[in-house]
Amino acid sequence: MKERTLIILKPDCMEKRLMPEVLGRFFAAGLDIAACKMARLDESVLEVHYAHIAGKPYYPPLVEFMKRRPVVIAVLEGENAIKRVRELLGPTNSQEAPKGTIRGDFGENTRENIAHASDSPESAAAEIARFFAESEVF
Repeated sequence: MKERTLIILKPDCMEKRLMPEVLGRFFAAGLDIAACKMARLDESVLEVHYAHIAGKPYYPPLVEFMKRRPVVIAVLEGENAIKRVRELLGPTNSQEAPKGTIRGDFGENTRENIAHASDSPESAAAEIARFFAESEVF
């Protein structure tokens, strides 16, 4: 089933200059970009995006990390895009991610793990709408 998902290339990805490598892996897997932009995320956007973990001890450091530098936000499209993107990334904890996955090859831990990806069709729809106007998604 053709679907869309949202990814955010996190500050560590940008600092390590891994954007071409990471996007290249998605392209090699047959996924296409339907929207893409660079943005500096502010507190108000991050509060909404990470509302499900507000109050957790790791929330404040995550917000500070995500504000550290601009990120790349993209909508990827393709067959079973949500599942495929998450498989390519590997587990959230980079230390548990197998080599050959993006996080296993480049990530450091659960925060500095290269990219965020939507985990369900519902979260993908909400996240795409959060970061892109309908006219920005092709």
